[in-house]
Amino acid sequence: MSKHYVEKILKARVYDVARETPLDLAPLLSGRLGNRIYLKREDLQPVFSFKIRGAYNRILNLSDSEKRRGVIAVSAGNHAQGVALAAKYLNVSALVVMPETTPPIKIDAVRRYGADIVLHGNFFSESLKYAQSLADEKNRVFIPPFDNVDVIAGQGTVAMEIFRQHTTPIKAIFVPVGGGGLIAGISAYVKALWPEVLVIGVEPVDAPTLHAALAAGEPVSLDQVGIFADGVAVQQVGEETFKVARDCVDEVILVTTDEICAAIKDIYDDTRSIAEPSGALGVAGLKQYVEREKITGQDLVAIDSGANVNFDRLRHIAERAEIGERREALIAVTIPERPGSFRQFCQTLGSRSITEFNYRYAHSEEAHIFVGIELRDGDSDRQAVITGLTKQKYAVVDLTDDEMAKLHVRHMVGGRAAGTGAELLYRFEFPERPGALLKFLNTMADLGSNWNISLFHYRNHGAAYGRVLVGIQTPEAEIANIHGFLQEIGYPYREETGNPAYELFLRSR
Repeated sequence: MSKHYVEKILKARVYDVARETPLDLAPLLSGRLGNRIYLKREDLQPVFSFKIRGAYNRILNLSDSEKRRGVIAVSAGNHAQGVALAAKYLNVSALVVMPETTPPIKIDAVRRYGADIVLHGNFFSESLKYAQSLADEKNRVFIPPFDNVDVIAGQGTVAMEIFRQHTTPIKAIFVPVGGGGLIAGISAYVKALWPEVLVIGVEPVDAPTLHAALAAGEPVSLDQVGIFADGVAVQQVGEETFKVARDCVDEVILVTTDEICAAIKDIYDDTRSIAEPSGALGVAGLKQYVEREKITGQDLVAIDSGANVNFDRLRHIAERAEIGERREALIAVTIPERPGSFRQFCQTLGSRSITEFNYRYAHSEEAHIFVGIELRDGDSDRQAVITGLTKQKYAVVDLTDDEMAKLHVRHMVGGRAAGTGAELLYRFEFPERPGALLKFLNTMADLGSNWNISLFHYRNHGAAYGRVLVGIQTPEAEIANIHGFLQEIGYPYREETGNPAYELFLRSR
């Protein structure tokens, strides 16, 4: 199979619109990791993403009659821009279906290339179904984002360039994975010609499409996928991409949101460019691999796959990067509620810097404080801090990896309210569009007339979804009805009623 793709990759005429991107040494990251780290700069493509390669190769290979019919695609960003630019260059009519939650910056970018746009659905799956029906209705050719031989071959030209640009042995190539088009193209080319080179996929821990498929032996549909790395937020890897990956990919590494944010900072430090979250997956996985395998002196390549990031997401990325680098610990500490106790706590920490401190009076005898502490040596240092505080008789809860604490609680400390009674706590992802909150409230009113919202905290980071924390009071007899409401509303959620950060800082006493 891989040799079949080599011929198609070599014949792919992507350079009519795409450029051969540089393979840049990352000197700062190389020095830190003790290996030679190279970044394949697909963020420098005309549409700031590798997607132009596959989209153009697919449209180019359509017959003349198919080109006259026009093309249609569905995407919330990078694939849409690739299709729009490719169609413009080839003088083919293009229609792109995008979710209604797509940020305006991406809609405007597609429109600038001359494509017509239809906004439909809150989720990609809804948009995809509608695009496929429009393709039949308007007799247009559907251009898939990843699961197509020509698309895969176009993406595989990335690997062809890497080995033309880098003549010394490469230990491993780290590739972001969503639907699998990029890693299928790269791995097919690599394994046909340099089988000793490792091809390692990298996915967010909350969107493990290829990881789950390899474990199951076939593509599986995930119930929910994380939205932070929206460029790879795909529920199921492609059929064709899975067939290639099953034979040619060595392993898949899963990384956290914090690790992705740290990788974005790493890329910025070396290039002064800002990768989108999915674009930084390769670096995040590379760092995890180096730490796990303890390798040194090797040549490692990470694909920087794109830079289509909204400016207003940068605050969230910067906030999480230090945690991702394990340079900061977030902890909850119980201290006596008396004068001088905070000073004594700081003396216990010694020369360490406090990066964040949140507190509000809540009890006459003890105080719960939310603290950020600078670390010098990663997780081992974090454990040393916690052990040292515990030895001094402080009650400590480690919140460094608690998503609810990092997204919401740190901004709400002191928000206790008396009389909230039986309160259930849920964390939601709301579609970032008008009417999402009203739908939530109306559905709640229809299903639970005796329910009351006792807590509400909303944060958006420039993504298609807002992060919402909701407290709901309900009579004991109606608790079972909450599950019906959650299914009816249809927003991704997670119950957080038992979260220790909630118990310490928000629950009424």
